[in-house]
Amino acid sequence: MRVVLQRVSSASVTVEGNKTADIQKGLLVLVGIEDADTQEDIDWLVGKIIKIRIFGDENDVMNCSVQDVDGNIIVVSQFTLHASTKKGNRPSYLKASKPEFAIPMYENFVSTLEKEFGKKIQTGIFGADMKVSLLNDGPVTIIIDSKNRE
Repeated sequence: MRVVLQRVSSASVTVEGNKTADIQKGLLVLVGIEDADTQEDIDWLVGKIIKIRIFGDENDVMNCSVQDVDGNIIVVSQFTLHASTKKGNRPSYLKASKPEFAIPMYENFVSTLEKEFGKKIQTGIFGADMKVSLLNDGPVTIIIDSKNRE
């Protein structure tokens, strides 16, 4: 499972003209799922997401988590995070899970995050053509891969 975290001043997701998610200060989390992902990957990533200290403290040092600053979270499914660009110029998405596996994993990821975070998680719509708007704060963008725990 691969996620891209973006610290945002604001973010929203629109599908077919309807806003499905809208937050102010918090995290926009793009998530890509592969067939090798398990509940262990979900639990590890959820722990990282809610505890990662990328928000400024009173001295403007990145020392606070999204929980510490009472922020919010939007989660958006993004199979393109598993693109392979090794050959040619057209990315391959063979590593990205098909919907029959990815949808339950995505839903489990969101519900686990919601439970651990203690707040409602806003989302896009899995598989939809989404328009994602954000004001990246910093900019701060972090990539985390549960298969490459550096």
